[in-house]
Amino acid sequence: MSKRKKPVKNKLKHSLNHLIRKVFSENPDSPLTHKQVCTLISAREGAIRKLTYGVLESLVESNYLKAGGHGIYQLNAQNNFLEGVIQLTARRAGYVVLDDPDKDDVYIHPNNLNQSLDGDRVKIQMSNRGRSKPEGNVIEVLHRERTQFVGTIKAQEKFAFLIPDNHRVGTDIFIPKEKLNGAKNGDKALVKITKWPKSADNPYGEVVQSLGNSGGNDVEMISILVNQGIDYTFPNEVLTQAESVGMDLDPKEVAARRDFRNTTTFTIDPLDAKDFDDAISYKRLESGNLELGVHIADVSHYVQPGTPMDVEALKRSNSVYLVDRVVPMLPEQLSNLTCSLRPNEDKFSFSAVFEIDENGKVYNSWFGKTVIHSNRRFTYEEAQNIIEGADGDYRDEILFLDKIAKILRKKRIKSGAMNIESEEVRFRLDEEGFPEEVVIKRSKDAHKLVEEFMLLANRNVAEFISKPGGKKAKVSFVYRCHDKPSPEKIGLFNLFIQKFGFDVDTSDPKMISTNINALLNDIRLKNEFSIIQTMAIRSMAKATYETYNIGHYGLSFDHYTHFTSPIRRYADLVVHRIVQEELTKKKHLYGNDLDDICKRISRMERKAVEAERESTKYFQTLFVINKVGEEFDGTVSGIAEFGMFVRMDENQCEGMIPLSEIPGDRFHFDAEAYAIKGPKTKKEYTIGDKVRVRIFEVSTRKRQIDLEIV
Repeated sequence: MSKRKKPVKNKLKHSLNHLIRKVFSENPDSPLTHKQVCTLISAREGAIRKLTYGVLESLVESNYLKAGGHGIYQLNAQNNFLEGVIQLTARRAGYVVLDDPDKDDVYIHPNNLNQSLDGDRVKIQMSNRGRSKPEGNVIEVLHRERTQFVGTIKAQEKFAFLIPDNHRVGTDIFIPKEKLNGAKNGDKALVKITKWPKSADNPYGEVVQSLGNSGGNDVEMISILVNQGIDYTFPNEVLTQAESVGMDLDPKEVAARRDFRNTTTFTIDPLDAKDFDDAISYKRLESGNLELGVHIADVSHYVQPGTPMDVEALKRSNSVYLVDRVVPMLPEQLSNLTCSLRPNEDKFSFSAVFEIDENGKVYNSWFGKTVIHSNRRFTYEEAQNIIEGADGDYRDEILFLDKIAKILRKKRIKSGAMNIESEEVRFRLDEEGFPEEVVIKRSKDAHKLVEEFMLLANRNVAEFISKPGGKKAKVSFVYRCHDKPSPEKIGLFNLFIQKFGFDVDTSDPKMISTNINALLNDIRLKNEFSIIQTMAIRSMAKATYETYNIGHYGLSFDHYTHFTSPIRRYADLVVHRIVQEELTKKKHLYGNDLDDICKRISRMERKAVEAERESTKYFQTLFVINKVGEEFDGTVSGIAEFGMFVRMDENQCEGMIPLSEIPGDRFHFDAEAYAIKGPKTKKEYTIGDKVRVRIFEVSTRKRQIDLEIV
């Protein structure tokens, strides 16, 4: 046999393996003979029929099939069937993230995807174990995560295909000519999958909306949203229900609530905010202590379980904040008007009220439904000016609250909470929506003031439901959990900071955050502070929503939840409902379904973060598109097998230098040292290195800035 025939035979066996698995997965209860299998997969040639027999026997050996008498084969019922969410790679292989967090992700070969798309919930069957990961096959798509995609139309004479913008979708979409609905070759379009015949390699679809052949922010933002499975419009029934919600308060409902309308109350929010979730009230008690009210928009009063608005809110799970727009979780009638705690309007709220002294000691707390009247709407900048010495409305109140907030923060950090100074890349846009300037938004005292009182409310609500030490049965609840960092990630972080001459003792997991805080505090005024803080954040676990409480490592809280943003987070809406049921001794609505809700809102939170990041990348490419050829100082912000990422110091925009384009040597990625190395020159690049770069090419479509070393 020639050397060329063996790979062909192996490829044929792999294809037969896929086809035979598909036959048995579609006929799980049917015993089939070799002859019947050959008929079902159209294997007519003698050599292929013989090969089919060999594949059947190998599937028996791997326990996928069981062999009975008279040459009968049947799917092995003892095989493990598992469920999870599939994530596709750019190379169209898949990894299924299983429901059991203790089990490894399962690799799915491109031939074994069985019409699953990125984000789908699937049932899989384990096959052979791969070299580094377990391997399986998709048996069934249980839930199609999304059916609409944005991409470019490639039209032929009688048909067309949509090439999705998101390469991880996993397939192009076939569109019959009569379903193009006016879209032309090269147009961007929104396409909906209508069917996927079992015999077809590609799903069939139709054009829902042609977005034209020009770029523009609207088209790009729609593409980003749709390709993350986020709807950018509301269904008509949801809008109709939202519009039926009035602004006037029911007098009977007002009378049933605790009235704070005569208590000094104000909001502090970003300049461009319209959805005011939270307000703070201030009242001095005769004892000299402060009655501090944390008042949260009472969305649960207006959005009832199971209604169209509620179903849509769960589907979205959170509002999405792109650079130039907000895609709200709730229609604007609720998010910006009815529920929003706007100044000089009576509003329903759900409140956490504390008696607290000037040293931050809480004496008692109360939770319940209230009615409030916000006296003043502050921007963060206005509140910050007052904290820094300017005169203004409610100056004494803001200064006293700032004093308490700083004490609470100091206590929290002393107990082991991470002390992170948040930085966000923002853009100042001109009238056409083009970025004129990159602005780094840093957290100041006014932000921290609001943050500390929201943390106080969230923590105390979680403790109220958990009743630590109490005898009452625990209630099903949504906790915001943050696990301890993995030793591997912390080890990489230590390796990274050693390049700057620093070291953190990570031997005691309980002291890791304290030791990292000490390092960050020492280098706060140094150039490398920002990159080291970023790497510290990356070394931490991701926070998730869970029904089983493990505490919040980053905040150093044993009990924590999200209560303070129900306009933009579904988790908070669920928490409001559970707390109200507990307060009124009503039967709890949620049971085992709360686990599924937590999984969904955690997943949708990640999608929102991805959309927001991609939005930022798009505007970064817009900002530098006319700067091709210009040189900038930069910092290596990431390295990978294919190259290194550099963040330009002047504009904070990040670009990539391919490994093959680094001059002076044949550089390679050393995974163990986490560095890019040149064997001849002994030159190394790793995260944090200072480099001089030139912008070589910019692609807004790919959201990519290509750089070269000067």
